[in-house]
Amino acid sequence: MAKNFWQKIGQGLQSTFGFIWWPFVALARWLFRDLTPRKKVWLAFGGIVLLFVFSGLISYPKVPAFIPGASWFNKFNIQLGLDLKGGSHLVYQADVSQVPPKERADALEGVRDVIDRRVNFFGVSEPVIQTNKVGDNWRVIVELPGVKDVNQAIKLIGETPILEFKEQNNKPVDNTEIINYNNEAKKKAEGILAQAKQDKDLAALAKQYSEDDGSKAQDGDVNWFGRGLMVKPFEEAVFGMKVNEIYPTVVESQFGYHIIKKTGERAGDKGPEVRASHVLIKTKAIPVGEDQWVATNLSGKHLTKAQVQFDQQTGLPEVSLTFNDEGKKLFGEITGRNVGKPVAIFLDGAPISVPTVQQAITGGQAVITGSFNLTEAKQLAQRLNSGALPVPIKLLTQESIDASLGKDSIDKSLFAGLIGLALVAAFMILYYRLPGLLAIGALGLYSLLTLAIFKLWPITLTLAGIAGYILSVGMAVDANILIFERLKEELRSGKALNQAIEEGFKRAWTSIRDSNVSSLITAVILMWFGSSVVKGFAITLSLGILVSMFSAITVTRTLLRLLAAGRITNWRWPFGVSKKKIAVI
Repeated sequence: MAKNFWQKIGQGLQSTFGFIWWPFVALARWLFRDLTPRKKVWLAFGGIVLLFVFSGLISYPKVPAFIPGASWFNKFNIQLGLDLKGGSHLVYQADVSQVPPKERADALEGVRDVIDRRVNFFGVSEPVIQTNKVGDNWRVIVELPGVKDVNQAIKLIGETPILEFKEQNNKPVDNTEIINYNNEAKKKAEGILAQAKQDKDLAALAKQYSEDDGSKAQDGDVNWFGRGLMVKPFEEAVFGMKVNEIYPTVVESQFGYHIIKKTGERAGDKGPEVRASHVLIKTKAIPVGEDQWVATNLSGKHLTKAQVQFDQQTGLPEVSLTFNDEGKKLFGEITGRNVGKPVAIFLDGAPISVPTVQQAITGGQAVITGSFNLTEAKQLAQRLNSGALPVPIKLLTQESIDASLGKDSIDKSLFAGLIGLALVAAFMILYYRLPGLLAIGALGLYSLLTLAIFKLWPITLTLAGIAGYILSVGMAVDANILIFERLKEELRSGKALNQAIEEGFKRAWTSIRDSNVSSLITAVILMWFGSSVVKGFAITLSLGILVSMFSAITVTRTLLRLLAAGRITNWRWPFGVSKKKIAVI
């Protein structure tokens, strides 16, 4: 029977997909050639146990250190969205009136890419940056979890990206004035630190001396933060201190000199969080790298288009530039006086390409070559176009969301989920008895496996996403109900338990398949056309549906087969049938 089964599988795959799948079928036949049906069931059960353990270790908040691989499992965390973690929510309106309709989507993606780079430079963990089109309105939505200073976020994002072409600066740069200014700033900071150690009142000193406009009004308080949200020197100093301790020396960062006092610590969702107050004495940045470049008159407004092409000899990707008439003249002059020298292309003040000029280029076209792949070449072209296209953005709305609301929502959602799960478990056990108990076990694996996927993907979990997750739990139970009802019908007809299990799953499968595919189609439509909140619901629902199908068809089926193979019971009561006994073969 097993040989005929594998032959049918092989023939079906051959006729459908061709001979490419046959080696895999042959390998599977060889691996399972000596296994009896009972051994196969136990093998499948062993795989389910391993999956249960793995999912449990991924889902567990903090795996103990004595468990092998604990550090690897603990590096995965659930990413909370803005509505659960709190932070800043900004909506920008993009002006694409001067951009050809076919290029508007690419232009907006270019703006999104620039904002993404700026936010990541700021060190924000798990930012969500999306583009959206509603009617004729093109918008960029920026969500910064954990960032409470909205004004700082607005300043960071800025407005229209700037594209510049620069040549080498042959004049020596005198930084004496900046160095003297910074030395005086350090002396001032050290004087304030000495006073703080004596008076222990950093709040009054912050009000009087601090040059950090964001925290000065709050007596120097920078609120709660975790790792990755502050500049590294500041973060390392605070996490290494005791509460109410003033750091013994001034701390230097790219913003200036800090006098720091740690004011609190607590456990956060993703690790320890600290609170501090500080006095900032600003310094001036000594240009590093940029002082070797001097701006030319050529900028993004002269660039007509940047696109990806391939070198005809090497086949490697490159980026071609096309300038307008004014840019053609300027670029010819720049390349003419810089033959054999580099000309840098800056986007938002940072160099994105520094090609060396091989010869004067007077045709208004240039090619940027380098050791980048196709993805990097496309990204470079997109950034160039984002600087060239006139796509100004205007801030429409800004909102700061309190994390305490998110915690309250999480607590209520989890409580509702636990109550719902308990009621479902009670119903399944009371009505379907032994199969219902097995279904609850499968549902436990479903919950752990889905949560593990959320961590491994990773998926930013919002309140709507939690709703989708809880809803998918009910859908997972629905599949088991269809299977169990078919199983009871087969048992009432007098079939043996083994036969009833196989036939029950076979007859229930079409209903399960059609209902879940319909739900998946709806979820895909929501992901495609919905807003960010709706997309979060659709994504978790889709994953839940897929895992629930695996749970019902594979896990529950294996547990029932194991029950039948082990001949644990042949009595009617555990299965809810009317006959006194049921046959077991």
